[in-house]
Amino acid sequence: MTQAPGEYGVSNRIFFRLFQLGNTLQTRSASFLGVTAVQWAVLGALSAERSVSGIALGDLAEYLMVSRQNLDGVLKRLEREGYVERAVGPTDRRARIVRITPKGRSFWGNLERRIGEFYRSATLDVSQEEKQSLSRLLDRLQSNLKAMGDNGSGDAVG
Repeated sequence: MTQAPGEYGVSNRIFFRLFQLGNTLQTRSASFLGVTAVQWAVLGALSAERSVSGIALGDLAEYLMVSRQNLDGVLKRLEREGYVERAVGPTDRRARIVRITPKGRSFWGNLERRIGEFYRSATLDVSQEEKQSLSRLLDRLQSNLKAMGDNGSGDAVG
């Protein structure tokens, strides 16, 4: 399916803005919160109630939509800080699980309050309705991108 005249420019602007937004989030989170956006996402995922016993490394990478290689580097930094640990899987000794440490849970508790302020500042002039609409639209874009598969061709259904 081809794009209508002018649609390419709008689509290009959307995806370029998403690229810029990701970069801005990365730099602002590091300066405002003291952690990178990926570290923040890892700690958030590991602090969730469903993750009390840990998450398999591959599952965490898939959930965060990052490569295992990139995740490994982030985990090494978080391990050095004592915030996370890797352990042998309970049923498969070859598998590795990642879990948040008590120090990491305490750090996350303090960080979570600052994240709330970060969100408030970043969305200061965005209404609740606009945030919900944007969230739905971003979900749809993400779904379409996933539906494209690894070959980069084919039409996604949205």
